[in-house]
Amino acid sequence: LIFIASLMLGTTITISSKHWITAWAGLEINTLAILPLISKSHHPRAIEAATKYFLTQATASALLLFSSMTNAWHTGQWDITQLSHPVSGVILTSAIAMKLGLAPFHFWFPEVLQGSPLITGLLLSTIMKLPPIALLYMTSHSLNPTLLTVMAILSTALGGWMGLNQTQIRKILAFSSISHLGWMAIIIIYNPKLTLLNFYLYTMMTAAVFLSLNSIKVLKLSTLMTAWTKIPSLNAMLLLTLLSLAGLPPLTGFLPKWLIIQELTKQDMAPPATLISL
Repeated sequence: LIFIASLMLGTTITISSKHWITAWAGLEINTLAILPLISKSHHPRAIEAATKYFLTQATASALLLFSSMTNAWHTGQWDITQLSHPVSGVILTSAIAMKLGLAPFHFWFPEVLQGSPLITGLLLSTIMKLPPIALLYMTSHSLNPTLLTVMAILSTALGGWMGLNQTQIRKILAFSSISHLGWMAIIIIYNPKLTLLNFYLYTMMTAAVFLSLNSIKVLKLSTLMTAWTKIPSLNAMLLLTLLSLAGLPPLTGFLPKWLIIQELTKQDMAPPATLISL
């Protein structure tokens, strides 16, 4: 109960803060609160996952603090929305990408999710992603478009490809998360509200998948194939949720992708004609 309350507190502090130091403090509270939940089972893999998570998040937090200090040094502003220095913008983008698990900083996320219980995995995939996305939302006007677009395309591609040869369901869901984060990152500069819509829908669908898997106690694809006999109705719902998560047109998961593609077509993102001719 204490750790869950701390998670809520850390998330609320970061989302509602105007000052960089309070945002950083909220992120640190979040990190420290989730560590005992990851290593709860005392299995070596869980301890390894908690250590990897701690090291990555600590590095990302240090980078975030460094970017805000650089910005304050050049502009005299500690306000989150006043991130005007370009170098600070690049460092902040890298720090938040590391916190979220965007490619090329994604390597820790599948390993950590694989070592965590399903419910902790759900928290890592949803609630723990909210504060960094809120920071991206607040600073979206001053981020580096090229860097974010490259990271987003890399994440979407890698999330799809690397999830293909997995047999562990938690790893597949981790790569699914990386892929969805790519969609959110590419649109954050042009239409930040679409990122939030995508995140809310992704959270609902992922929660449904994790809770379904938790109730039928399935961790591998091989056991999922034989699990339909336990609760056939739940398995049918799980199939529909997975298809929705994949973005199949009549289902909810298609809506944010459709809107994001529609918004991207309105942006003048094509390379100049001289580059195309070369």
